[in-house]
Amino acid sequence: MSGNWKVTLPCTRQEAEALHEDDEWLASLDPVPTLVADEVEAFNDAKWRIEAYFPEEPNADSIAMIQSKIPSAARVAAVISRLPDEDWVVLSQQGLKPVRAGRFYVHTEANKGQIPDGTVPFHIEASRAFGTGGHETTSGCLAMLDNLKRQGKRYEMIADIGTGTGLLAFAACHLWPRAYLTASDIDPVSVDVTADNARLNGYPLGARQGEIALCSALGTDHPLIQQRAPYDLVIANILAGPLIELAPSFAHILGEGGTLMLAGLLDSQAPAVISAYRKLGFRLQRREVTGDWPCLTFIKRTCYGWQRPLRADGRTSQPPGDFGTW
Repeated sequence: MSGNWKVTLPCTRQEAEALHEDDEWLASLDPVPTLVADEVEAFNDAKWRIEAYFPEEPNADSIAMIQSKIPSAARVAAVISRLPDEDWVVLSQQGLKPVRAGRFYVHTEANKGQIPDGTVPFHIEASRAFGTGGHETTSGCLAMLDNLKRQGKRYEMIADIGTGTGLLAFAACHLWPRAYLTASDIDPVSVDVTADNARLNGYPLGARQGEIALCSALGTDHPLIQQRAPYDLVIANILAGPLIELAPSFAHILGEGGTLMLAGLLDSQAPAVISAYRKLGFRLQRREVTGDWPCLTFIKRTCYGWQRPLRADGRTSQPPGDFGTW
């Protein structure tokens, strides 16, 4: 029978990542499926699933081959379903809704709809990078950036550490178009995704004013990031653990009186993050919570006289591509 088919199997996050890293065996299947990994429960690495999309009904051997690559699904019956004849990529994104955050409107091709008057649209497709705007932590950052602009804040040197899809860097570039903007991510895949999204949304890449300079870096450990310091705005939408680890490094690259925006942490993790930055002379200026996800804005205090030296090596132990919990 013709049509699109989907095979669903449970897996762990580790198994999903292993499939992504070693997928040469897929070429031996006939027909060749497209694999999509997704978390079933947020921040639960044991609750993921693999969805294999076939252009025609899969045979038992193909299903068995996929199942053999997922140890935890060895004794689980695969769920096989036939899909309508529409494009499955569009179908998979129908559950995604466009996001309105401050003046920004984030959409995919499938859910674009009617762009509201007076908004700044961003076209960001779901991808292997984090930051499509749909998660509260990303939309909260967009709203906070918009709020800073409405307060009349002006920034000339901006860094987006852990840029993901590049969305927050694009927002900052729109709000402060004459700034020098640096965007980095620990995952080279995210840097590639950001470059693609920059071209899609009309944001130039480069090292001049109004352009976005990209690099792959462990935290702030990269010559591009270090040479462009000090910054007057640093954005980091990552995880609570790396945020605490990188506190001395962010203090090192941020100029006195500069603004630091942190997100990616749960509300229950906020006290530990706030404490780490207060010890380094940061003042919490604003705390906005969307769902369970706070966005924290700090100001780096002006220091007088003797100050304890910072131990800032710029590095983090966060592995590339890790969007899980710390």
